[in-house]
Amino acid sequence: MTVSHKNKTFATLLGFLLGGLGAHRFYLRGAKDGWGWAHLACLPATALVAVAAPGANWFYQIMPLTLSVLVGFLEALVLGLMSDEKWDAGFNAGSGRQSDSTWPLALILVATLMLGAGGLIATISRLFDLLYTGGAYG
Repeated sequence: MTVSHKNKTFATLLGFLLGGLGAHRFYLRGAKDGWGWAHLACLPATALVAVAAPGANWFYQIMPLTLSVLVGFLEALVLGLMSDEKWDAGFNAGSGRQSDSTWPLALILVATLMLGAGGLIATISRLFDLLYTGGAYG
């Protein structure tokens, strides 16, 4: 039985672009991954919050999606920074091929760190603004 080879760069790119929806987890572990479904559940959770609290600030209404996206960025960093040997042992044990990460992975990691850290800082700033000033600064 041949096991398909999982590409680390592609998995990291999925985590960067669609991590909030769990695409990287479904790529790596398939449809039975519970955490992937937890990521995907952020969409109905966001809709439920918007319906349950229509007068709430938009920041609170999109909080489930925001948290899922931030976790997706973190997971993309963890996947991309994993050594090729550890990656192959965990995801490509039966594929018969070895991973060889190159510079595109480094570019994805830099972009992930920039957007992820910026998004986290912006989220924390906005949350503190809303909690302590009632949104006086925006």
